[in-house]
Amino acid sequence: MMKPALQLRAGTQLTMTPQLQQAIHLLQLSTLDLQQEIQMALESNPLLDLEEEQSLEQLDTPLSQDEWSEDIPDELPLDARWEDIYTNGSAPLGAADDSWNIEHNAQAIDLISHVRGQIMLMDMDARGQLITDTLLDALEPSGYLGMDLEDLGKGLRQQGLDDLRQVEMEQMLARLQQCEPTGVFARDLRECLLLQLDHFQSDTPWLAQTRRMVRQFLEALGQNNRRLLKRRLSLDDEALDEVIRTIRSLNPRPGQDFEAVDHHHVIPDLILRHHVHHGWQVELNQEALPRLRIQPDYAALVRRADKSDDNTFLKQHLQEARWLLKSLSSRNDTLLRVGREIMTRQAGFIEQGDEALKPMILADIARAVDMHESTISRVTTRKYIHTPRGVMELKYFFSSHVGQEGDAHASTAIRARIRKFIGDETPRRPLSDARLVQLLADNGIMVARRTVAKYREAMGIPSSSERKRLA
Repeated sequence: MMKPALQLRAGTQLTMTPQLQQAIHLLQLSTLDLQQEIQMALESNPLLDLEEEQSLEQLDTPLSQDEWSEDIPDELPLDARWEDIYTNGSAPLGAADDSWNIEHNAQAIDLISHVRGQIMLMDMDARGQLITDTLLDALEPSGYLGMDLEDLGKGLRQQGLDDLRQVEMEQMLARLQQCEPTGVFARDLRECLLLQLDHFQSDTPWLAQTRRMVRQFLEALGQNNRRLLKRRLSLDDEALDEVIRTIRSLNPRPGQDFEAVDHHHVIPDLILRHHVHHGWQVELNQEALPRLRIQPDYAALVRRADKSDDNTFLKQHLQEARWLLKSLSSRNDTLLRVGREIMTRQAGFIEQGDEALKPMILADIARAVDMHESTISRVTTRKYIHTPRGVMELKYFFSSHVGQEGDAHASTAIRARIRKFIGDETPRRPLSDARLVQLLADNGIMVARRTVAKYREAMGIPSSSERKRLA
C-alpha cells in the first residue's frame, strides 16, 4: 500500500545565472560582434552612454554602491535572459572617425556581382537578357563557364526560346567574354589564355608564336617538351623562353582575385608592443574597446526612494548597465591574461617567425591561468593580436607536437621549415620528400616521410616531379 511521505535529500546543482550567461556570451564574441552587441545595449538601455575619451582604468573601475541610495538587487531574476533585455539590432558601434565606418560598411564584391554590373551597361533586349542571365548563372567562381553551351541552349529552348540557334549563344558568349577580368566566361584553359592574349599589343614580341603555342601545343608546354616546341614553332632557346614567360604572365583563373576576398574586417583585440625598459608587452587595443559609462543624469534620478514605475524602470536598467560594464571588464581581463601567457610561451615567434613556434595546446594555457579549457577556446577563437609579423588569430599559436616528449616540435613550425626549404630549392632540381626528411633531421627534427608528404600536400605544394615540370 502506497503512503505519502516527506524525504530530505542533499545534492548539488549548477545554476547558470544571467550574469554568467552574459559573461560567457560576451567572451566568445569577436570585436565586431561585440561592438554590435554594445550598440544593441545602447539602443535598449537609457542608462548606458558612450564616452568618447575614456581610459582603461575608468572602464575597469566599478561604480561605488554608495552612489545609489536605494538597494538594487545584485542579480537578475533567474528566469531573465540576456536576449530578453537587449533586442536584435543591426548597426555596429560607431568609431571615432567616419573612415572606419566607410571601411567597415563597404561590402566586398564577388565575381558575379562584378560581372553583372558590367552587363547592366550593355544594350540588350529581353531575349538577350534571358540568355545573359543563363550564362551568368553558369559562371563558376574561377571565372570559367561551368556548363556546356549546348546544354544551356537546350535549357533556354525549354523555357520558351524555341527558335534559339547555337550561333546566337556563341555570339552572346563572345560578347560577355569582353568583360573584366579578362578571360572570364572561358570554356577551358586554352580559351582563357587566348582571350587574354587578344588584349596584348600587336607589336608584342613573338605574339603569333605565343598564340599558336597556346592553341596547339599547350600539352607539350605542360610536359616541358622544349625540343618539340622549338621545332614546331621555329624558335631558338631565347625566343622560346620569352614565349613561355609571356604565357606564365597570364592568369589561368581570372576569378581567383574575387575568391580571395575577405568579407570580414579584422580588428585586433590585443597589440604586442616593445618597450625600452620592459621588452615585449601585450596590451589591449584601446581603439577596439567599447567606451561605455553610466548616464549620470538618469542615474541621479535613481536616488529617489519612491516606488513609482519610472523609478523601478530606472533601477532595473541601472543594474543591467552595471552588469554589462562588469562583464566587459571581466572579458578584457581574461583576454589580456590569456594573450600574455600565449606570447610568453611563444616568444621565439617574435624574432624568428613560424619556425620558432613551440608545441602548445589549450590545456597548457588553461593550467597556467587557472581556467577551464572551454574558456581558453572561447577567448582564442576569432580574437586577434597585432604583432610585428602581422595580425594573427590567437588560435594560430596552438599546434600539436611531433616527436617524443623533450624533443617535440610544433607541427606549424615544421610546415614553415618545409615551405622555406622548398622556396630555396633549385627549380631544375626540386627537393624530394626523402630529401626534406634529411634536411629536417639535420635541424634536429625527426619526422617520417609520410608526415612530410602530408604537410606538403596540406600546404598545396606539388610533388617534386610536378614542381620540376612547372619550372
